[in-house]
Order: sequence, then C-alpha cells, then structure tokens
Amino acid sequence: MSAREVAVLLLWLSCCGSALWRYSSNSPNYRIFSTRSTIKLEYEGTLFTEWSVPETCFVLNKSSPTTELRCSSPGVHAIKPIVTGPDEEERYLFVESSHTCFLWYYRVRHFLNNLTQLITVWAYDPESADPDELLGNAEEPSINSIVLSTQMATLGQKPVIHTILKRKVYSSNEKMRRGTWRIVVPMAKDDALKEIRGNQVTFQDCFIADFLILLTFPLLTIPEIPGYLPISSPRGSQLMASWDACVVASAVLVTDMETFHTTDSFKSWTRIRVPPDILSDDERRSVAHVILLRDGIVFLINGVLYVRSFHGFIRLGGIINLPDGGITGISSRKWCWVNYLLKAKGRRSTFAVWTENEIYLGSIRLKFARLVTTTELKNILSLSVTATLTIDRVEYTGHPLEIAVFLNYCTVCTVTKKIFLVIYNEDTKQWVSQDFTLDAPIDSVTMPHFTFSALPGLLLWNKHSIYYCYHNFTFTGILQTPAGHGNLSMLSNDSIIHEVFIDYYGAILVKMENNVIFYSKINTRDAVKLHLWTNYTTRAFIFLSTSGQTYFLYALDDGTIQIQDYPLRLEAQSIAFTTKDKCPYMAFHNNVAHVFYFLDKGEALTVWTQIVYPENTGLYVIVESYGPKILQESHEISFEAAFGYCTKTLTLTFYQNVDYERISDYFETQHNHTGLVLVQFRPSEYSKACPIAQKVFQIAVGCDDKKFIAIKGFSKKGCHHHDFSYVIEKSYLRHQPSKNLRVRYIWGEYGCPLRLDFTEKFQPVVQLFDDNGYVKDVEANFIVWEIHGRDDYSFNNTMAQSGCLHEAQTWKSMIELNKHLPLEEVWGPENYKHCFSYAIGKPGDLNQPYEIINSSNGNHIFWPMGHSGMYVFRVKILDPNYSFCNLTAMFAIETFGLIPSPSVYLVASFLFVLMLLFFTILVLSYFRYMRIYRRYIYEPLHKPQRKRKKN
Repeated sequence: MSAREVAVLLLWLSCCGSALWRYSSNSPNYRIFSTRSTIKLEYEGTLFTEWSVPETCFVLNKSSPTTELRCSSPGVHAIKPIVTGPDEEERYLFVESSHTCFLWYYRVRHFLNNLTQLITVWAYDPESADPDELLGNAEEPSINSIVLSTQMATLGQKPVIHTILKRKVYSSNEKMRRGTWRIVVPMAKDDALKEIRGNQVTFQDCFIADFLILLTFPLLTIPEIPGYLPISSPRGSQLMASWDACVVASAVLVTDMETFHTTDSFKSWTRIRVPPDILSDDERRSVAHVILLRDGIVFLINGVLYVRSFHGFIRLGGIINLPDGGITGISSRKWCWVNYLLKAKGRRSTFAVWTENEIYLGSIRLKFARLVTTTELKNILSLSVTATLTIDRVEYTGHPLEIAVFLNYCTVCTVTKKIFLVIYNEDTKQWVSQDFTLDAPIDSVTMPHFTFSALPGLLLWNKHSIYYCYHNFTFTGILQTPAGHGNLSMLSNDSIIHEVFIDYYGAILVKMENNVIFYSKINTRDAVKLHLWTNYTTRAFIFLSTSGQTYFLYALDDGTIQIQDYPLRLEAQSIAFTTKDKCPYMAFHNNVAHVFYFLDKGEALTVWTQIVYPENTGLYVIVESYGPKILQESHEISFEAAFGYCTKTLTLTFYQNVDYERISDYFETQHNHTGLVLVQFRPSEYSKACPIAQKVFQIAVGCDDKKFIAIKGFSKKGCHHHDFSYVIEKSYLRHQPSKNLRVRYIWGEYGCPLRLDFTEKFQPVVQLFDDNGYVKDVEANFIVWEIHGRDDYSFNNTMAQSGCLHEAQTWKSMIELNKHLPLEEVWGPENYKHCFSYAIGKPGDLNQPYEIINSSNGNHIFWPMGHSGMYVFRVKILDPNYSFCNLTAMFAIETFGLIPSPSVYLVASFLFVLMLLFFTILVLSYFRYMRIYRRYIYEPLHKPQRKRKKN
C-alpha cells in the first residue's frame, strides 16, 4: 500500500474498536528483518503516551504513535507502547544480524506467439528504494537500483531462474541494459514455481536474497461491464473466499457489498458484476458459497449454481447433468499437486457438488457426472436401509486422488446424530470407511479442512472448538489452549470461528470473527493466542501469497479492499518467547529435491533426512507412507555426537523387487504393482516454535507419460519433406498378397529416412528421453519389424551364435501363436520368453536368425542384395523388467546400391544352354529345308493343265 492508503486504513481502523499496535518493514513479507532494517511502529488508539524500547534500539520520535525504530544489536527486543489506560501488549521482536540486505525485483512480459516470458530483473535495497519498488509497481529500476545492480554486475553478479519442480535453470544471454538483466523462460503450467538466485557476490558486505516467484500463463480478471449489478453475500455476513490451489495469487473474495477478483494477490482487482435480468435483488445478495475455477467463478445461491466467466453469467442445472435446485454445498481442492499418477482413463475432478442425497463431481469445462447417492452408499457401507443417511460435507483430502465424504447417520433423528467419514479414490473407484465417528447435535454445523500430510489428517470445527484427527485418525482430540480451554470463544470475547488457515509447512491459524488469532501446528495438541493485529470490528480474511507468506485482506465500508502483510513467523516467535516454548531440535534437513518422483521398473529412489538435537533428548525422524503397498524400503541410520549435540541421519531407499518375466498375467500383475504413494518425514517431537515440521512428497510407481525412446541418428528435421509414395513388390510382403502394395510416406510420423548401401549392416541404437531431454542409451532387449509387412531383410546372428539353448522366439512363430492379433501386438514384453535355459522351450533349429537385438549382442539387420527399397521400422522394448511404459519408436531406412554381377559359372551355364539351343534350332532347320528341297526336285513346280472335253 502507498503511504496515503496506509494512513487512510489506519484512520479507519482506529475508529472502529479498541487500541492495538503493529510494526512493519520496507522488505516485502518481512523477508529482511535485521539490524539494518528500518522498523515502522504504528499505534491505533487515543491513549498513547510514548514507546518503550530497549537501550540498544533507537526511536526516531518516541512520543509519536507512528514512528521508526532501528536496533543496532541483534537479539530479542521487548517493544510496547506506554498508554494512559491498561497496559498494552508487549512484543518480543527477533532482530537478526544478517548479511542479506538486498532483494531481487522483477517484471514479466508475456509473448503468446512463442509461449515465452521475458523476465527483467534488477537488485534493489529496501532501505533506499523508490516507493513504487516497495509497492511492486515499478516498471523500471530507480537510480539507486541501477547503481546497485551495475556495481554488483561488475563484481560478478548474474541472476538465474531456477524452477522448483523440474530443476531447470535459465540465465541471461544478453548484456546488461540500464541496470537490468533480461532472462527468457518458456511458459509452463506444470513448472510455474520459480526462484531468482544470484551468485555469492557481496557489496558492502551484503548479499542479495533469493526470491520465490510464481510464473504461469497470463491470467486475466473478469472485466467489469457497465450496467451490470453487484453480487454479494447477505448483509452483515463474514467474508468468504476461494483461490486456485496451484496459483494462489488468483483468488475471489465475496463481501456483503461486492465480489472481487484478482490474479496478483489483490494488488489489483476487479469487481464481479452480473446482468440485471437473471437474478432478483434478493438473489444477488444471497451468495452462500463461492469457488474459483479455471472456467470461471461458481456461486451457490439459494440451492442453485451459477457461473460467471468471460462468456457471461449462466445458471447451471440439468443441461450439464446437475440438479436444478436443492444443492447444499460445493468444494474444491485445497492443496496443489501439479503431478500425480492416474491409472484409470479420464481426468480427476476439480470440484464437488452435493445435495442431501447425491454427490456430483465436476472437471474442466464444467463437465459433471453423478458419483453416488445415499441409497448406493448404504449398500456399499452395509448400513441399515431404515436409517436416515444424508450427506453433510464433501471435502478434498491432502491426497491428490481422494475425496472425503462426511455422512450424517441417525435412526431416531431428534436430538443427536453421528458423523462418520468415508474416503473415495478417483483412481481405484473404491470406497473406504475410516475409523472416525463424531456425535453431534442434530442441527450442528461442522466444517472440515484436511492437512497437507501423507497420512490423512483433519481439522473439524464448529463455532467454538476445533477437533483434530492426525496420523490416519489415530491421534485425536480437541485443540486446547495453555489455560486448558477447548472453547476458543471463551478467550476471544465470545466471538466464533470464522476461518481456519493451514499452510504447507504445518502452521495453523484460527481466526475468530473479531480477528483474534490462535496459532498451532499440525500433530500438536494445543494452540496459543497471538498478539492482536487487526481491530475487532474489521472484516478481514487471511490469504497465502505466492512467496509462501501470509497476508491480511480488509474489506472497507466504502466498498473497497486493502491488503497488508502479516509477519506470522515473527509473531509466533514473540509468543513462543513469552510462553518459553522451544523447539526440541536445532535443525531438520533432507535432500528431497522434488515433491514428485516417478519410479519405473528396476529403478530405486534414495533419500536422506537428518535431525540435529541436544544430547539426552532421544529424538528421531518418523517416516510415514500412505497408499498401496507396492514399494519396499531399506533403512540405514548413522549417528554422530559432538559438543553436546547429536546428529542422526536416516537414509532410505525405495524400490521394487518384482520379476515380471514368465508370469501368467503380465498386465494384471503390472497394474497391481503400480500406484501413488505419499511419503512424509517428521521429527518424533516438535512444538509450535519449530519453523518446519514435516516434508511431504509423492512416489509414483508406473509409466511416466513423458518418457519415450528414439533411435540415435534419426530425426524429423533436417531433410526436405516432399510428398511421395512407393510400391512394395508383393513377393517381399510377409503375407504374400495378390497385388503389390502402394505406400504413401508420412514424414511427420516416419521422420527423415537414413540412406544405406544395401551392403551395410545396421544395428539400431535406442535412446531413452524424458521431458528434460536425453537420459541414457537403452541396454535392454528390443525387437524391430517393418510396419507395412515387408520381410525381405534378416539378421546376421543365429540363435546358436547368440547363445540360445533352445529355439528362440521369432516373428514367424509369434504370428503363428497369435493369429487373432494385429502384427504390433503379437510379440511384446507380456509374452517374451528367453532362450537361455534348458527348462524352457524345445531344442529346434538353432541355425535360424536371432531376431532380438540389444546394445551388446552385435546383432544387425542386413538387406537383400538384389534390389533396393524403403523400409519403415517400429522398435519395441521387449524386456518385461525394463519399463511400465509400452516404449516404441519408428525409423525409416532407404537402401540403394549396384546390383551385383552374376557368377562366372552362371554365365557359362547360360551361354552353354543358349549355344545348345541355337545349334539345335539350326540342325532342325537344316532337315526341314532339306525335306522341302527334295520334294520340289522330284515334283515340278507347275503341272500343265489338261483340257476338258465338251459333251
């Protein structure tokens, strides 16, 4: 916010309730809070006298409610305002002695023509930056920033962009321009989280802090249209919000006056308006719930769903397979899993819709399908048909493929009901009843929120209390305060719970309607009350920024909104210092570089986690996994003690030990050994004072659809593409058709053909690739076949030369065994049998060509010498223990050369036959002419005609 906006906000807040005080710094999200930082103190109220600060800190104006503070020595400093009434809260500010003084600033330009983003980066000092740089509005660096960046560049500084998920690195290839570096990165939906990092270069003993950013495809807010009307929640209701789980900067907020949409964490926003002729005035002010989707903003109003998108405002109902009314709730995903393994065909859902008796799942483009009814659930769960079963809530869990359904169950539904839980897996299509039952009043309303963890973890709350279920519902209870209160309303002036916020690091914030905040950590039993940050009567909501920090959003009475960074880490440290809460360990590390790992056949994943703790406390790391039992684990623990501290390192290797060769049902066995496993590392003990409480990641066992093979030396580029076709002589085809085969060459599929003299043998070199490029050469067995049916080629190795002990599989034998299958399916890893054992197969003729190739057996393809031709081959990996993927590739070869001369003996034989034929004809001709000659010697050529007498 600008200085004027801050002043307006403080004035408005100070008029609306009791006094409080807060602090801020020039560094966004309080990233730098050190002895070099200027700390701004702000008091709201009318009873202020002066600031109480330690001697090591200097206050610019001690008697001003708004002033600046600097602390020259690091440590914990007690700060509070002195007032004429009751004492104000005292905060303990942790001021660091850090050599990180500067920050990265960036601007982005999107180029949709080539799907790239140009990132302009420069360094700035928060203590001397322009206001626009501090607010994030600067389009170019200030003079001070140009000088700083140029000086850092001369010392060797050069920023690079690191992607968090795929670990790619992008750097600038241009010279510095006006104190800025320019870096081009490709747009990526599945690799949007990036970090700006620099070299370890200092200027005046100061480094530049790494900066986390979120770069997605350009997102647009829905524009305001003149004449459209506001849409809001009922008058006097609390704020409600929704955000994109993977792009938290994209969010929607509903107040009792307006609805706001943003794509940059409310630094800018638009109001959402609707046409005047669709909803009545009461309906426009009756939003009960809202969800932000990529397809638009979905509103629940009086049991009916409406969607506002760039294309308009429409009612959702029977036309898209949804009920026309009676909808009681909608929910969307809370946690972002960019990658996941879905074995079943189709897509996973993005949000759920339910009535009292039916559940519907929606996916992209607003496609809906009914999932289940309560009648079907009674049969699935073997419940009494006479009991009353209704759907209470549907919530997405921390697992990327699971959905939790909370059911109300009662037989005599007058006073109490039982709430129990079933989880549905979208991949396996299975329903699993959980060990969770909660007795509640018949009219009670409970709200669930699953934690980001491997084992299912859950917070469930009503107006006053929070019920926790951790470690797959084995660690349960009611969240307690240090005073022993499970009723949070008793410590917040009888206010009720408004929002429960959970981040990826396990922090839990419980915000009451009067803005009192309680703080806890997952897997702990208690919560503490934080210092008051916002006035009791201010309508506020807590959001997560793209950098992983929290901020407050305030809805003002003039119909506008404001945002303010919230220093959760500093506030938690202050309370921990007050309560003498200490983290039981000094450090908790691991080398898990990704949140998602793929394991294929024969692969293993080795990771380590380490905990450092004081001697005689006996801490260790707990490893938890959730999912199908398809992985084996090996553990290795190392221990070291020195200077009163212990270091315990746990090394784990995840692998499979399954032989897929010679099994009765290859595809079924392969399917049963694939799936998604969530793994979590956590210390055996921790407290709210610990900064990081867990590490969660996925291991997907199965086929990575980004993995593929190609033949070395072949490409689809680098040759002239022209339309042509060729004819294959019918005698060269495997099935001996009655006519020649004409083939049209498809460049996009076959690629550039390799021209070989037909005297040259050829062995394909198969290479493995993924979305990051070349991985390795494939050493496994593979087969090749000509896709149009040619069989006028062979292999130089025989079965005997290859070491076979019995007759090996060939294309001819496999076609004979699988006549009902197309050529590409008759032979593969599912029916492969090797020939190197006496126990399998029959002896047979081992002088036949061996038609299986690998990188080391020296087997080559050779060509017929009597003619040239075009061959289009497909390669398939044959080894059943190599990959879950059906890895194939295509390549084309054109053979050419001079047809060899026939042998001397053949020529002599031909000439002898030709001469014999000639002399035979000559002799026969002689006797024929002699016969004619003799006849005409003894008979005159013209006999005289006799005259006939006339009678």
